[in-house]
Amino acid sequence: MITLSHYLALAGLLFVVGLFGALAKRNAVAVLMGIELMLNAVNINLVAFNRFLNPGEVTGQVFALFVIVVAAAEVAVGLAIVINLYRRRLATDVEEADWLKW
Repeated sequence: MITLSHYLALAGLLFVVGLFGALAKRNAVAVLMGIELMLNAVNINLVAFNRFLNPGEVTGQVFALFVIVVAAAEVAVGLAIVINLYRRRLATDVEEADWLKW
């Protein structure tokens, strides 16, 4: 039987992989993918807690839907920035996106 701890372990592992991808990668698209993995870990936690704590309600699913909508908006804005960065610098390396620094 799958318990809440199994879901939490899966979400924790997914979050760690996403965090590593967001912090260790230099490609902007890989950083966006890492952020998406972390948001999916949050969704797993929301749905799992809802299933085990309030199985009759859909609160966790509604919050997960909000997270999915925010993630879609984040990817749209992020990819627009990456495309603009690529057009100007011909690279998607986040280390080269330093022209806004003082």
